[in-house]
Amino acid sequence: MPNAVPRLVLASASPRRLDLLARLGVVPALVDPADIDEAPLGAELPRLHVMRLAAAKAAAVAVSHAGDIILAADTVVAAGRRILPKADDEATALRCLTLLSGRRHRVLTAVTVIDAVGTARHRLSDTVVAFKPLTAAEITAYLASGEWQGKAGGYAIQGRAEAFVRFLSGSHSGVVGLPLFETRALLVTAGVTLG
Repeated sequence: MPNAVPRLVLASASPRRLDLLARLGVVPALVDPADIDEAPLGAELPRLHVMRLAAAKAAAVAVSHAGDIILAADTVVAAGRRILPKADDEATALRCLTLLSGRRHRVLTAVTVIDAVGTARHRLSDTVVAFKPLTAAEITAYLASGEWQGKAGGYAIQGRAEAFVRFLSGSHSGVVGLPLFETRALLVTAGVTLG
């Protein structure tokens, strides 16, 4: 049975997404991370991959929260057509940073909001980021910081890696993990009151 007053449910365990939502004056009533397979499908392109995952996360969480408003997002770092992994170990982070050194890449963040009557709406933030050429010492120091752990592409722009960025075109908050312009538009359309 639908709730009389829809609650906002964030389908993500990311503390960064909670912090970004707070910038909009929004605090979700619940945090219920989606548990889905995030592996790319075959030769899936980055844009299609990230949009599929955001939609799948929202749909998975909506099953147990009928009548609520569901917000889900997914972020990928793409070098050309290649989706870079979330860095779960230092070797993966090293490979990502070495690949991104001195070149442009894209950070794609898809956002899906399912409103209280079950209508899903989607937005995509596409940001171009260029890293300066990184020295071996810079990479070593960044790896020692541990900031790369669990981060798409092996870096967190909201930390020390921001000093590597020589150019950014698009949404800084989208690179962090939740593009505020797109998210605000979706929440307003879904009837969420912003603070």
